[in-house]
Amino acid sequence: MEKSLLLLVLLSLLGFALAHTNGFGEQPLSKIAIHRTTLALNNNASVIVSPSLVGLKGEDTEWVTVDLVSPNPSSDDWIGVFSPAKFNSSTCPPENDPKEQTPYICSSPIKYMFANHESNSQYASTGKASLRFQLINQRADFSFALFSGGLANPKLVAVSNFISFDNPKAPLYPRLAQGKSWNEMTVTWTSGYDINEAVPIVEWGRQGESQSRSPAATLTFDRTSLCGSPARTVGWRDPGFIHTSFLKNLWPNSVYTYRVGHLLSKGSYIWGKNYSFKSSPYPGQNSLQRVVIFGDMGKAERDGSNEYSNYQPGSLNTTDQLVNDLNDIDIVFHIGDITYANGYISQWDQFTSQVEPIASKVPYMIASGNHERDWPNTGSFYDKTDSGGECGVLAETMFYVPAENRAKFWYSTSYGMFHFCIADTEHDWREGTEQYKFIEHCLASVDRQKQPWLIFAAHRVLGYSSDYYYGLEGAFEEPMGRESLQKLWQKYKVDLAFYGHVHNYERSCPIYQNQCVKSERSHYSGPVDGTIHVVVGGGGSHLSTFSGVTPRWSLYRDYDYGFVKLTAFNHSSLLFEYKKSSDGKVYDSFTIAREYKDVLACVHDSCAPTTLAS
Repeated sequence: MEKSLLLLVLLSLLGFALAHTNGFGEQPLSKIAIHRTTLALNNNASVIVSPSLVGLKGEDTEWVTVDLVSPNPSSDDWIGVFSPAKFNSSTCPPENDPKEQTPYICSSPIKYMFANHESNSQYASTGKASLRFQLINQRADFSFALFSGGLANPKLVAVSNFISFDNPKAPLYPRLAQGKSWNEMTVTWTSGYDINEAVPIVEWGRQGESQSRSPAATLTFDRTSLCGSPARTVGWRDPGFIHTSFLKNLWPNSVYTYRVGHLLSKGSYIWGKNYSFKSSPYPGQNSLQRVVIFGDMGKAERDGSNEYSNYQPGSLNTTDQLVNDLNDIDIVFHIGDITYANGYISQWDQFTSQVEPIASKVPYMIASGNHERDWPNTGSFYDKTDSGGECGVLAETMFYVPAENRAKFWYSTSYGMFHFCIADTEHDWREGTEQYKFIEHCLASVDRQKQPWLIFAAHRVLGYSSDYYYGLEGAFEEPMGRESLQKLWQKYKVDLAFYGHVHNYERSCPIYQNQCVKSERSHYSGPVDGTIHVVVGGGGSHLSTFSGVTPRWSLYRDYDYGFVKLTAFNHSSLLFEYKKSSDGKVYDSFTIAREYKDVLACVHDSCAPTTLAS
């Protein structure tokens, strides 16, 4: 019996290992051994791209056609898109390694596509193909290169003409975020303009009224700011300049229009598109308020490139459903594993372009995940290489969060009747730490009469998940996850706790110390006896399997892509909905109805013990 049980466990572990090594979770660009490239230039091969100048009407994305000819075609031939267009060894930094031969290429392409992609299935026999690529403005020109030898042993066969946007430095991809006060909105964008070339500004004001102009701060970084490879080596790409402006003293619930731009040294202006947003309600205001929460979305290419598409297959569906629902969304929380760039810096531009229709209209609040932060010997709680050498630099620069220290990614923010405490699981959260003290202060400082809906969120599962891997460990949580925190959730009566990291959806009962404290499934009322824990990591990356055991506290599990929407109708009525990214329909829901006295009511471990003297 013991041998049989051991065999079963080993087979289960093997299955888990295969599921996590068969291409899943691997950045597509990491499959390209670009440093092994050898030259096999052929005068009879050609790559011609048209048009060569794009964005003539101010567009920030354009489609181009790539016609290629090869006298020696093979089924593993592929096209790489390079930006900047010049990518030979003269562009390599002196210390770049590894050097397997000279000349060599030290910059990864920003995307790639096999020559026999989709409608070009005859390429291997004809040597001719016509491919379509979508380019976004990324502050530099582009070229396309034909390689043979597959991704593991690339041989450079031909290079195209150069392609460029009309204004490669244009201000692009604005992303909003709540400021440190309820009546402040921040606007962050990317451009190619340094402060010695142009002054970054935002022109903004209430809709229909006169507009004012506010200055913006400018940040950037170089490869020495990063921690390891590929971020410092083949994944490096100049990030441009990231600008943030603080729009203050906003009127509550008001529509504001804005545009980002730059005042050039010669006195002229460069402006981006016109956008609008609705300012936050006053804290505690009784009105309809709608929040979307998910994790682990990543990015994908609409042109079908980056063929290793099982990496983030659901990200475009999630993005598109949020865009479709945007008129009924007030604020978005993307709780970690933002781009899965994993050290390939170009992918952050791709991501900010993908979410621009969302982030330019509603606050797009992020949390730090393992793929943003983790790198050995850099202060990360986990000694892993998941960030690809980014060690948090990209996340804390590309997006604004109202943290006291953006390198420590924990923060609090409010929206009307909601209060959010956002933790950073890549730093220590256990009792006695700096972050633990922040979490308790965040939870304790909320006036529940004004903000009855108290939300805790973090990337890794500090609560409950019946993920396959957590099931093998037996605790159904991140190791040491809830041991320190569950008494805080109970004491301060946290309504809901959200997590990503596990790429599926799961909802628990209201729970405390591993026990359900209510038997209802679809409607909750009365005192806050325990916190409902929700895994909502199905934003887009490869899915995670569940344990074969379904714990009693697990009320709903879904192996699919989706997101959660919270709708507060007033101080005593909340609707929870889980929607699938594939169709936007609701697949799990419940309501909470209670009065302020129910929040005040003492439940197990929530009130201080009394004595006869008291």
